[in-house]
Amino acid sequence: MENNTEIVKEEKQKNGNAELVVDIQHLSKSFGDNHVLKDMNVTVYKGENLVILGKSGSGKSVLIKCLVRLLEPDKGTITVLGNDMANLKDNELNEVRKKIGFLFQSAALYDSMTVRENLEFPLRDQKKSSEEMETLVKEGLESVGLPDAADLMPSELSGGMRKRIGLARTMILKPDIMLYDEPTTGLDPITSKEISQLILEVQKKEQTSSIIITHDIECAKITANRIVVLKEGVVVAEGTYEELEKSEDEWVRSFFE
Repeated sequence: MENNTEIVKEEKQKNGNAELVVDIQHLSKSFGDNHVLKDMNVTVYKGENLVILGKSGSGKSVLIKCLVRLLEPDKGTITVLGNDMANLKDNELNEVRKKIGFLFQSAALYDSMTVRENLEFPLRDQKKSSEEMETLVKEGLESVGLPDAADLMPSELSGGMRKRIGLARTMILKPDIMLYDEPTTGLDPITSKEISQLILEVQKKEQTSSIIITHDIECAKITANRIVVLKEGVVVAEGTYEELEKSEDEWVRSFFE
């Protein structure tokens, strides 16, 4: 497998200075006396996979929710694809959100719909012809290695298959940014590795920029160009997998043991 760090290096060499697609500066968010995020700075560049590591309660999910303005931060700025998220009107915010894909832990498929209907659902507002939708569904299923799954119900899918269909549904709109929330949770080691490799394939094929929240260190090793480690709402370390596993900070190094 190609060293994943080389992907972004090649992108920077090709385009000069890499484009900043997410820029989070001095972000803070509290719930009462619970200070979840504390003066956090996070950046993501075009074509980069950024992995966020941290124990439960360290602020990973709150960070994602602030990014798409499902939560309003107390302090700080969030710029996504050149847009200051705090100053967007509702219609402008919706346009930016359309450029962001989200793969949930559960894959969040509609259980009453077939796989085909699940993939068609995000296309309903796109004014696509039935032929165009059929082509996109076929391409989507092929891209995740499940070309014959269109007529299955979610209840007929394994956990790994559900994750793959969830990813196909998200990618059918060709988002610029992907947010992965614990993409390998609940999967066996072999299937987890397959999903991690699929995340890499999406990055290479679509040139997506991604934030990957995970507890799975093997997923981080496979997918990450860069890793940010959170501790109690603060960024305590940042670097490549190889750099952080040799960290002088024993707490940081414990993630990699």
